[in-house]
Amino acid sequence: MVNQDVYILGIESSCDDTSAAVSHNSTILSNIVASQEVHRKYGGVVPELASRSHQANIVQVVQLALQSANIQKNQLSAIAFTRGPGLLGSLMVGTSFAKSMAFALNIPLIDVNHIQAHVLAHFIDGSNIEHNEKPTFPFLCLTVSGGHTQIMKINSFYDFEIIGSTIDDAAGEAFDKVAKMLGLPYPGGAVIDQLAKEGDPKRFPFSIAKVNDYNFSFSGLKTSVLYFIQKEVAKNEHFIAENLHDICASFQHTAVTSLLQKLVLAAKAENIQHIALAGGVSANSYLREQLRQTAQQHNWTIFIPKMEYCTDNAAMIAMAGYYKYLNGDFASQDIAAVARF
Repeated sequence: MVNQDVYILGIESSCDDTSAAVSHNSTILSNIVASQEVHRKYGGVVPELASRSHQANIVQVVQLALQSANIQKNQLSAIAFTRGPGLLGSLMVGTSFAKSMAFALNIPLIDVNHIQAHVLAHFIDGSNIEHNEKPTFPFLCLTVSGGHTQIMKINSFYDFEIIGSTIDDAAGEAFDKVAKMLGLPYPGGAVIDQLAKEGDPKRFPFSIAKVNDYNFSFSGLKTSVLYFIQKEVAKNEHFIAENLHDICASFQHTAVTSLLQKLVLAAKAENIQHIALAGGVSANSYLREQLRQTAQQHNWTIFIPKMEYCTDNAAMIAMAGYYKYLNGDFASQDIAAVARF
């Protein structure tokens, strides 16, 4: 019989957000995120600054998560943390804190794969904005972030099969790099999304890379945009300013089309109609809308997470930890953070 009072403290520190959350079974009681503004002036995440900020934030973030959940630390059943992938220095802060706290409380320690946690966020109560259902196995998940772009077949809480991935840049990385080309502030993906709403997505045609199977490539698209901008700016130095909305919309349309074309192929081949979206880029409004349209065409049931569960957050770590807890999958105190799985 499942214990009806499983409380998990989740800790997330894979990149530049320090986050802690408390779950009660599949319900999230608190989800605290401390963002690091220091990176904006550098146009990207500076690893050394990120790890230092995690050290400064983690104690207060964990305390606030416990207070917001209205529980005491001795009520915790286990502590789950992001082991990787991510920035090693940042991961080490969360790993060390989780190990120390679990040891002091004499409770289980649970290591979590950051990407798997993005997928399992769909099993948080009330996480889906489309309906109240949760995915049924097997389902496909398009996981799109700054560091990863994958199509995964999810067979169970413990069985994740990667059937497609990027062979070079991740989609989120391409968004941020194109934003930088256009002189937009970091993080650029969200800025492109906003500017694109006032642009023509078919004004400037960019080509989609031809890659085998269900894999992706965004390096060529990024380079195509760069050469296009250089060529047009050479003729008109005000080209970017005069056409910014259309450039953003056209790039975004091409990137999203690339993602959904491969997702359609995978869904047909696997004969699966439950489709989920996960990762930081799943917050992109155009991707969400195009997925809805594609779902109507193919009679899919789709699962799109609330915004707070798209970007890096500890609620998803707590949820992944909950299912590993039920499976008795615990880590030892010898475990170490890893930048890549």
